[in-house]
Amino acid sequence: MTARGWFLFSLMGVVWGIPYLMIKVAVDAPLSPSMVVFTRCALGALLLLPFALRQGGLVRMVRTHWLPMLGFACIEIIGPWFTLTDAERNLSSSTAGLLIAGVPIVGVVLSRFFGNVEHLSTRRTTGLGLGLAGVAVLTIPHLTGGDARSLGEVMLTVLGYATAPLIAARWLKDVPTLQLTAPCLALAALVYAPAAGMSWPTEMPSTSVLVALIGLGAICTALAFVAFLELIKEVGPTRATVFTYVNPAVAVAAGALFLGEELTLGIGAAFTLILAGSVLATAGPGAATGGSGSGSGPAGRDKATRRVAWSTRQTSRADGRVESS
Repeated sequence: MTARGWFLFSLMGVVWGIPYLMIKVAVDAPLSPSMVVFTRCALGALLLLPFALRQGGLVRMVRTHWLPMLGFACIEIIGPWFTLTDAERNLSSSTAGLLIAGVPIVGVVLSRFFGNVEHLSTRRTTGLGLGLAGVAVLTIPHLTGGDARSLGEVMLTVLGYATAPLIAARWLKDVPTLQLTAPCLALAALVYAPAAGMSWPTEMPSTSVLVALIGLGAICTALAFVAFLELIKEVGPTRATVFTYVNPAVAVAAGALFLGEELTLGIGAAFTLILAGSVLATAGPGAATGGSGSGSGPAGRDKATRRVAWSTRQTSRADGRVESS
C-alpha cells in the first residue's frame, strides 16, 4: 500500500470508530434516530456541496450516474444510518462497533456476486468461520427482548456497508469523490427532513449532544466520506473496508472511557475472533499460498499485468489491470 493509502486507512480507522459514541450520546439525550441522521447528513451536505459545485459539472454527473448514485445513497447512508442509530437505543456503542467489524467478511462473500471469481482458499474460508463465530459470541447474550430487533438492525447495517463500496468501485469509479458524496448526503437529508421535523426537540439539547451532532456531521460524515471514497480508489472496495479492524478498538475504548461501558470477557473474545477472521478472510491469494504470485520471469510479469474481468482488487487507477497480491 502507498503512503497515501496508509494515511487514508489510518484516518478511517479513527473517524469511523468514534461515531458509535456520538450516536449513543445523541439517542440517549434522547433525540430520535431520524433527527440524528437528518442532522448528520444535512451538515455533511452543507460542508461539501460548495466544493462539489466549484468543481463544475455536478448536474451532468448526477444525470449520467443517477441510478448507481441512488443505489449507493440508499445502501450506504439512507438505510444503514437509520438502522444503526435506532439499534444504539438498546445496544451499547461498543457492541455496535464490534458487530460492524464483520463488514469485510460480508464484503468477501458479496464480492463474488459483483464479478470477483477469485478462489476462496482454506485460509479465507477459515477466516469467514472465525468471524461468524465472533459475531455469535457477541450476539447470543443479547437475543432477548428488544435486543433481538437491534441486532437485526445492525446486521442490516453491516450488509449495506459491505455492498455500497462494491457499487462505488464498479459503477461510480469515474465520479469525483465530492460529486458523489455531496448529492447523496443531500438526498438523505431531504428523505429524513419530514420525520426530523415531527420529532424536533422542544428545548435546546445540551452542549455534549450538540458537540456529538457536529462531530457526526463534520468529522464522521463530511471528512470521513471523502477519505473513504479516496481509499476505495486507492486500494479497491474489499480492502478499503479492512479499516473496520481498527474501528471496534476505537469504539470499545471510547465507550469505556466516556460512557463507562463495561469491558467483558465476551467482548474481548468476540473482538479477537472477528479481527482474526477479518484478517484471514480478506487476505490476498499471495498470502494464502505463501508467495507473491508475480515471480521474476516473463510468466510472473504476465501474471502481474494481465487484463482480467473486473474484481474487487481493481482500483480506479488500474486501467483494467490488477496488481498481483
